[in-house]
Amino acid sequence: MNVSPFVESPTYVVRKMLQLAEPKPDEILYDMGSGDGRILIMAAKEFQLRCIGIEIRQDLFKRSMDEVKRLNLESRINIINKDFFNVNISDADIVTLYLNASANEKLRPKLEKELRTGTRVISHDYEIRGWKPTKIVKNNPTGHKIYSYVFDPSKIFVSLGSKISHPEIGHRLPEIF
Repeated sequence: MNVSPFVESPTYVVRKMLQLAEPKPDEILYDMGSGDGRILIMAAKEFQLRCIGIEIRQDLFKRSMDEVKRLNLESRINIINKDFFNVNISDADIVTLYLNASANEKLRPKLEKELRTGTRVISHDYEIRGWKPTKIVKNNPTGHKIYSYVFDPSKIFVSLGSKISHPEIGHRLPEIF
């Protein structure tokens, strides 16, 4: 099921997403709806992560696999041509998302079922409703936002009707791009 259109993330946003995840070499990153593979490629090259992309669209799967092969990154990157709802991600240390709000909402139960405590989830532009972010980074004037979460079932949930209260979240978001 294709739940979100493909939109390229700018390189500087991808780098900031990965920096916010605070990755350690050889951790496992899953990119849900990996598109052209740019998050996977940067994660493998610059952060030495082992990466798994899940992309349902055949054209994007082929395009990203061709680039992975061209860069000789097959030992660090695997891309699966499937619907991410049907791929187990329980071994993830980091999950990256650039999906719309509706797709994040549909994906949330899967994340809650499969993620381990401590898994970092980084979402470009769209929050995961009902989860409390550990950090939000906003870039002005372009308006990109990055939501950073550390999955912990005892702490992450907020009432969907409540306002999020967090020292770094409010009217003045840090500009750290």
